[in-house]
Formats: sequence, C-alpha cells, structure tokens
Amino acid sequence: MNLSKLKYIDIETNIGGAAKIPLSYYIEGPGLDKGPVVLINHPLTANAFFSGSEGWWNQIVGPRKVIDTNFFNVISFNIPGNGIDSYRWDSIDEIHTGHIAKLFLEGVKKIGISEIFAIIGGSIGGGISWEMVAIFPTICKHLIPIASDWKSTDWVIANTFIQKKILENSNDPIRDARMHAMLMYRSHESLKSRFKRTKKGKSNLFNIESWLIHHGQALKDRFTLRGYLTVNHLLGKIDILRNKQEFDSLMLPVSSQIHIISINSDLLFLANENKITYNRLKKLGKICSYFEINSIHGHDAFLIENMQIKTILSAIFNK
Repeated sequence: MNLSKLKYIDIETNIGGAAKIPLSYYIEGPGLDKGPVVLINHPLTANAFFSGSEGWWNQIVGPRKVIDTNFFNVISFNIPGNGIDSYRWDSIDEIHTGHIAKLFLEGVKKIGISEIFAIIGGSIGGGISWEMVAIFPTICKHLIPIASDWKSTDWVIANTFIQKKILENSNDPIRDARMHAMLMYRSHESLKSRFKRTKKGKSNLFNIESWLIHHGQALKDRFTLRGYLTVNHLLGKIDILRNKQEFDSLMLPVSSQIHIISINSDLLFLANENKITYNRLKKLGKICSYFEINSIHGHDAFLIENMQIKTILSAIFNK
C-alpha cells in the first residue's frame, strides 16, 4: 500500500499568511472513470489507509465489503501534520478544521474529481465532513457523519484542553495523554463489563490499569508528539459557524442527503446533540435520516459495532 502525494496546496491560515501544504492520500477502486467516488475522512489517530491488513476500517471498506472497492473509488487524505508524512505546521494555533476541509476540497479538485457520491467520516473525520459541506454545499450526494458533530461542544473543548496540558507538561506525554483519552472514547459500562475490578495475575495492578498502559504505549510507539498535539488541537476547533453564520442559512443550500449516525453511549459527541441537529434539518425540509448505534462501548463503538455499521451503510451503498 502506497500513498500518493499532491505537492502543494495553497490556503490562508488564521494568522493571515498563505501556506503551501503537501497533501498525501490513498485511493483504491476500479478507476476514476469507471465508478463513483467515496471520500473517507479518518478519525483522530488513524490515517488514510482505510482497507487492507493494516486498514483501520477494513471490516467496512474493501473488495466485496459494504463500501465495495470493486465498484466505488474510495479516497482518503491524511490530515496534514498528523505525523504520517514529514509536514509540520509552523504553529498549530493558525489552523482549524475548516482549513483541513478546504485542503481536502482542493485536493479532490486537483485529483480531477468533479462529483462525489458520499463523504463519510468518523469522530473528527465527521466534523471535517460537516465543514466540507458547509464550504461547498453541493459537493456530494450523501453526507455521512459518524460519532461526530458539526461543532466542538464545551465538553470536547474541555477535554482537548486537558489533553494539551498533559502533552505539554508530562514526562511521558503521548502515553499519559492517551491513557486519559481512552476514558473519553469508552464508557463506564464498557469498562465495568470488561474488567470487573479484577487484577492482573498475582500483581496489585488492576486490569483496567494494565489496559490503559497498553493503549498509551501502543500510541507512543506509532505516533509523534507533534502529530498528537496537532490532531488534538483540531478536535477542539470543529465549528461550521465560526464566521458567525446562522445554522439554517448555512444548511439551506446543502443538496446532500444527510445521514447522521450516533452512538447511544457516546460521551464525546452526544447522541442528543445529533438529534437536535437532525430535527433542525427536518424543519428546513432537508432529506436526512438519523441512526443510533446501540452499544455499551461509548465513542469507539463506531470501530467496534461493525455489524450495526454495516446494516446502516448497506442501504446507502447498495449498488
């Protein structure tokens, strides 16, 4: 599996300067002239490799899967600065998810894609998907944000603030920040059902502690501190209304069918917030649907409850 690269894309940053950003991406499918295009925006610590043995969504995307790469051309961009390539932002304070959305839109254009069947994203990838449609209301036929929102709520902002402080001040920043973050991505019931206050062998270490240490070390082994700081910063900066528009006026020109997928136990992006969005869209006369994954596993359920995800997506991607 190899990444393709677009050398430079120009954008204006928060500090008013122009930046030239390289953009890397992965594409799989029958050929752009032979099938519709699906854009997948990856979650926080994932990357553009959505399929194959190392793909983060290989249960959903690939040959003869729900999103069938024998039929669909599936593309995914890496979030610049996430550590997968060598690019580093001069200052992460100069960017937000709207900038990433603009980069992806320009990337799609440079590749020569004029029509997108679906834009789909999980977690921060869903937020970027909302941002893309807010910027370009006719970009896709289907918008599918999963376990996400068009805004970073106070809860998300607070947790990314704590993550930032851990990353800046800990002696073992990636590991410690990841251990804290795992509590955002799971739920009380998920941890209770799995660990039951048991200890690891004959040691005094609780199994939940061992699990947290494992996940912290695993991310430390494959991620960079700068990359983690970048994506964490972006997670707290999702906001399609940052330029003071009204939600209704911003959504009225959107031609996409919008399929919102939430998780009943998600502590990061609450299902209730997405129900409010769905009801607002319905009042605007938008073609939209709301689905809720039933799971004890919290935010990460969109990576765990594959059968429910397959059932929901199969109706949209039925060829």
